[in-house]
Order: sequence, then structure tokens, then C-alpha cells
Amino acid sequence: MFIQTESTPNPATLKFLPGQSVLDTGTADFASPEAAATSPLAKRVFAVGGVTGVFFGTDFVTVTKDDATEWDHIKPAILGAIMEHYQSGAPVVEGADGATGHKEHVGEDTEIVNQIKELLDTRVRPAVAQDGGDITFHGFDRGIVYLFMQGACAGCPSSTLTLKMGIENLLRHYIPEVVEVRPVAA
Repeated sequence: MFIQTESTPNPATLKFLPGQSVLDTGTADFASPEAAATSPLAKRVFAVGGVTGVFFGTDFVTVTKDDATEWDHIKPAILGAIMEHYQSGAPVVEGADGATGHKEHVGEDTEIVNQIKELLDTRVRPAVAQDGGDITFHGFDRGIVYLFMQGACAGCPSSTLTLKMGIENLLRHYIPEVVEVRPVAA
């Protein structure tokens, strides 16, 4: 098994490509070892010291480290943990596989929210997945779109620029009711 690695715009995060499916659909985000209780793969990765987050896409694993740890020190152990997992035959996530991640919305803005979700799914999420992350809809209130950033996007120095110059401009162009985009914390 050969696992490729790619850097991401977030220097604290690396993207690992195992060359096979990670999740059949959706994404999964684990912000702590406790949150990884349902994922044998995430538990193995968290067992490597210095890991602060694990995120799964359809064909990648994104790992975030703490500031005190150097990639040169933990990258071989993470590669080993991913390889061991796939050789074990254990599932990536026990029970439900990934989900779309979008929060449900009820109210008079349903048509606008559906347009926002459609643009996120077709234009934003595929591009963000290339960088090892995901961005999902969290809410819409009086013209303000609230988005949740995961994986490499969470805590990335360029995420504010991506939100304001990229996503906000895109949504405002196609949906006049959108006036601003803001991130939300987990």
C-alpha cells in the first residue's frame, strides 16, 4: 500500500491519500480522541502524539497537529497507523457512514437555503475537498449565511479570505438575498 501526502493551505494540517475509499459518502470530523470513539481509523491516528484533529473525505484523511509538534516527527507514525488500519480490515467508521453535513433549515427562507446548499455542494465543497476540508451550511438569518468549516479549513490562516472573497462573492452573485457569510464554531 502506498499512501500519498499533500500539503494543505493550513500548515498545521496534512492530507493523506491511501489510494482507496475512506468514506463512501459525506465526511466525518473528529475534533478529539473522545469524538473518535466510533472510528477505529481515527482512534489509531489520535494514538499518535501531537494529533489534534482527524477528518475523513471520500478518498482522503486529513490530520491536524498541535503547534509544538513537527510533521517530521509524527508523519511516519501517522502513515503507519493508516496502513495498519487498512490491513486490519476494520471499518473506517462503525455504524453510519458519512453524512451530507448540512444542518436542516425550516422556515420561510427554505427556497433560498436550498439554493445556498446546492451552490455549496456543486461549487464550493468539491474545491475545498481538494485542500483536505469541508464547508457545510449551518444557518441563514436576515441575509447572513453561517457556515461550518471542518478538516483543513478549520483554523486555516486563509479561511477568512476564502469565506469573504470566494464563497461570499459566489453566493451574493447567484442569490441576491445573501448579504454576508460568517463562520460558526463547532
